[in-house]
Amino acid sequence: MLIVERTAGDVDELRARLAAERNALRRDRYRAVLLAIAGDHAKDIARALGRARRSVQDWSYAYRDGGVEAIQSKPRTGRTPRLSQDQEAAFKARLDAGPTSADGGICTLRGKDVVRILESEFGVKHTLGSIYGALARIGYSCLDPRPRHEKNDPAAIEAFKHAPFLSAT
Repeated sequence: MLIVERTAGDVDELRARLAAERNALRRDRYRAVLLAIAGDHAKDIARALGRARRSVQDWSYAYRDGGVEAIQSKPRTGRTPRLSQDQEAAFKARLDAGPTSADGGICTLRGKDVVRILESEFGVKHTLGSIYGALARIGYSCLDPRPRHEKNDPAAIEAFKHAPFLSAT
């Protein structure tokens, strides 16, 4: 593999980035390019790094064609969210408000209730299996403790804790 230093100082730049990098894949990218510039073959570099030969070639050719900045992979955009940011804010407010009378008098929203709310109020379809991941992405967890009942009286609970037990004799 014939890779030469593209710009004067690139080897020093690659070494500096290699020393500062904490991500193993990015470090291997820098190492592969440095070894390719040193004249090693792709097969030997791949064996030394424990990576695929084709990956080593891709990284080296990316450096050859675009320089040090071209070595890193491009960000992946991923799937577009089903809810817009405004809808997401409204959905979070709806969940924070708790169950309403339209929810059938339940006291805690379950996964299937959230799926129904999303479909009926926001026009977004989710499956029961995907809703828990969607809730986690916006900051909710299915392991949260149950909410306090609206008729819960903290003063009465404290009085009960400190009241002497009466014997039933």
